[in-house]
Amino acid sequence: MRTRNFFNISLVFGLLFSLFSLNAQAQSTQFTVNVSGIKSAKGQIILNVFKNSDGYENEKPYKIFKYDKKALVNGTLSIKCTLEAGVYGITLLDDENTNDKLDKSFIGIPKEGFGFSNFFMEKLKKPDFDDFKVQIKNENIKIDIKVKYM
Repeated sequence: MRTRNFFNISLVFGLLFSLFSLNAQAQSTQFTVNVSGIKSAKGQIILNVFKNSDGYENEKPYKIFKYDKKALVNGTLSIKCTLEAGVYGITLLDDENTNDKLDKSFIGIPKEGFGFSNFFMEKLKKPDFDDFKVQIKNENIKIDIKVKYM
């Protein structure tokens, strides 16, 4: 009887410990994204958050954040975001007409501004996920995104 009670108590404590450690791992972290080079106060800023290269290549973001540009000062906007600790790639769209998509010309050149976390695209080649991935681990993280217009 004692062994069975001990086993039940151990099982309960083991389950509680597992739940608490899962909760500790999934704690959210607030960080700052500094966006520079925004041309216009029209529209909205959309941040697409990707967890891996598969999501990025298939254009399936893990999370999408949308922000108005009310706090825009001299082409710069500071945005607070919250995510669980981990590695992410963040893309930005300056959605000036608020249609929730990147408008392109008939030959595929973007008509609206775009950017990548801690990466400025200098060539016309789309960057790989590894080029702009960032580690989110605490509140002191600051991510810079410079908007590019074609």
